[in-house]
Amino acid sequence: MNRKVINKELDALVSLLDEPDNNMFGQVRKKIFSYGTDAIPALEDAWGAYLDNTIQQRIEVIIHHIQFNHIYNELQEWKTSNGQDLLKGFVLIAKYQYPNMNEKSIIDEIGKIIHDVWLELNNNLTPLEKIKVINHIIFDVHGFKGDAKDMHVPQNSFINKIIETKKANPISLGIIYMIVTQSLKIPVYGINLPRNFILAYMGGMINDDKKNTESDVQFYLNPFNKGAVFTRREVEQFLSQINVEHDKKYFLPCDNITIIKRVLNNLIFSYEKSGEVGKVDEIKKLQPALD
Repeated sequence: MNRKVINKELDALVSLLDEPDNNMFGQVRKKIFSYGTDAIPALEDAWGAYLDNTIQQRIEVIIHHIQFNHIYNELQEWKTSNGQDLLKGFVLIAKYQYPNMNEKSIIDEIGKIIHDVWLELNNNLTPLEKIKVINHIIFDVHGFKGDAKDMHVPQNSFINKIIETKKANPISLGIIYMIVTQSLKIPVYGINLPRNFILAYMGGMINDDKKNTESDVQFYLNPFNKGAVFTRREVEQFLSQINVEHDKKYFLPCDNITIIKRVLNNLIFSYEKSGEVGKVDEIKKLQPALD
């Protein structure tokens, strides 16, 4: 079906949004849903044309549901690709709250960080020297920092807001750190630690052909503390302090799907704290896309 025919059919359907009969309106809404994101421009035009609050609210609900379903499907596709593109997964989470965000501007900003790090690196640097350079660029030059004052606000889980405020929670800082380092073939990966999220500098880039062991970990990093370096012993001490059993998964990298799942869990916690029950329910409905 060509674009002109689609637009004509959508215009006809949108003109029926003032249908007073709920059953008839339900059929109209279902048909509009079937067009997916193609229906959004026509709905947005209709919102401005109607002055009736009830009709405008109907349009807003329909647009939100279409966008929500689109994000769900995109997350499913991302998961099917084994979550190879971590930035893509992180951007999709932000699009739940900010569906019209400028994705290119986010990619460009991350690209600037990667370029600035690349300019300062050379093959003669040791792993610790490379980390010192990366920490300086991310935390000193670009000004990113952990939001210790208000760590659990939802904004700290959305990449567009993080780029804007330069503040984030541990896992969001860790994701940015990993995107930068892995883009430059520096083997830094996430550790899904309880009550915190840390990073590990590995002996080499991870691939599916080799199973990682603790001997592959050279040292650990805390992105929430400006990339501070620490040892396995300190991870053990932290787990003891919070009364968590020393499982090997807390010392080895997790995959990107696990990381984005944790971002969703953080958002659920954030919205629960702020009393936004509707947001909590919606995020929980997104979770199966990654199962």
